[in-house]
Amino acid sequence: MAAPARAGRGEERGVAEVRAEMVANVWKVVATEGDQVEDGDTLVILESMKMEIPVLAEDSGTLARLHVSEGDVVQEGDLIATIS
Repeated sequence: MAAPARAGRGEERGVAEVRAEMVANVWKVVATEGDQVEDGDTLVILESMKMEIPVLAEDSGTLARLHVSEGDVVQEGDLIATIS
């Protein structure tokens, strides 16, 4: 398994956006909307070139919205999750 990747993120009015850093398939969704997440928690696991890449929360808070489902294909910069 590849080393965990810190997702790219944008912040707006106290909301953290977790974005994809690469083109990949969403292999597994680990967290659920409404979950309390801590900095470093795995939200989803992406698969690219037969490697599993965990996408980690960079902030603590509530997982307000998950914008992907298992099997989705994400492009670099796509929104994966919103943490408030």
